[in-house]
Amino acid sequence: MIDPPKRQDDDSDREIERPETIEPGSQAIKARRVPLPGGYRQGVISAITVLLGFSLLFLRYWNFEAEGGWTIASILATLLLALAIVLQLVALWRSLLPRDDDEPVYQVTLRWFLASIIALLVGVLLAGLTASHVFNL
Repeated sequence: MIDPPKRQDDDSDREIERPETIEPGSQAIKARRVPLPGGYRQGVISAITVLLGFSLLFLRYWNFEAEGGWTIASILATLLLALAIVLQLVALWRSLLPRDDDEPVYQVTLRWFLASIIALLVGVLLAGLTASHVFNL
């Protein structure tokens, strides 16, 4: 007897991915693992390290090589740049963890990175305005 050819959408040979069940207390929460497409983690790690390098170099210039005295605005710009660096380090650490391969965890890492980008942009903008003497604080 000849077996009929298998259709490509036949799932009898495939292992069905079932959600894991975590039971804290009496409620059951279903957690489903959603892996990232290939290359996403490497791309965000590269982007974080490029911005981290820029941030460190700009902070070095701003603190040690730029002319002029310290003002309230320049101190605020330095604090924002330092905050951006800390947020970038947190995002980099999260992106290097194995659990960051799951899409929900990856989304949180991207939020950390976005927060660092915003802090960096505001800090650099404030530093530029301070250097051009727009602020006399």
